[in-house]
Amino acid sequence: MVSAIRVPKSQRARRELQKHAPKLVETGKKTLILHGTKTSAVLNSVLSDIYHLKRDNAVKYTKKNDNIRPFESGGESSLEFFSLKTDCSLIVYGSHAKKRPNNLILGRTYDHHIYDLVEVGVENYKSMESYVYDKKLAPKLGSKPFFAFIGEHFESSEELKHLKEVLLDLFRGEIVENLNIAGVDRIYVCTAISPTTVYMMHCALRLKRSGTTIPRMELVEVGPSMDLVVRRHRLPVESLKKEAMKTAEHAKKMKNVTKDPVQGRLGKVYMPDQQVGKLTLSNDIKGLKRERREAKKNKEHSKKQKVNPE
Repeated sequence: MVSAIRVPKSQRARRELQKHAPKLVETGKKTLILHGTKTSAVLNSVLSDIYHLKRDNAVKYTKKNDNIRPFESGGESSLEFFSLKTDCSLIVYGSHAKKRPNNLILGRTYDHHIYDLVEVGVENYKSMESYVYDKKLAPKLGSKPFFAFIGEHFESSEELKHLKEVLLDLFRGEIVENLNIAGVDRIYVCTAISPTTVYMMHCALRLKRSGTTIPRMELVEVGPSMDLVVRRHRLPVESLKKEAMKTAEHAKKMKNVTKDPVQGRLGKVYMPDQQVGKLTLSNDIKGLKRERREAKKNKEHSKKQKVNPE
């Protein structure tokens, strides 16, 4: 037996169906990973590790790209094109040159336009493969991470403030309301060594009994780890930042007003007691004038009947 599908025939019916339709849940931001004209072995390993950490929500291009210069005027058009093509709002771009070795550019987009950029140099890098540990402790794919930012420079240095925001956006994953602590199995520890340098390491969390409801946590370094030296950074344009920070305005709830899909907006109006018996009527009311005229005519007619009896 095949059931018929009811197709709405009016705009009001369509709006009602859309109102009760299941809402789409926004997932974590997708990350686009790109290679520059020239890369080094260290940088290739860094990009591979970032893709491994984000592989549930990332797109990686291995082809070399020549015309990407994000900090130059017009050089970001290729990044915006790839962002639109892959529907990614986070960008990781790696390049290697004599002037800027092992260069990593982290960027965010809004409406597929470059929002902000942070350029860092990678030093003292250790890949995930170089660490030896019990593989049972390896963080699971898609798990929610903790973040620890250590050092006063994250509050005093504008470069590290900006880098902190970008790193949180890059690795935090999906936004959730409730979290089970047993499902948190990793942590990113970022230590500010100087106003421009951050030591970043990735650790697994080992939960142990503590005799209380809160378990004791131990950190097991699983990699990667590296020093990130901030070279350049570009803050968002004020007009673009204002547009990106807009939030939906919630309509104020009106008292005694309800909406009905058929009758539209309905309202209740409360009237005080009028006390009609105490109201004074003026002599200018048309109804009273009409009654007086009719009474006068009846009176004159009765007088005529008395004067001229039949």
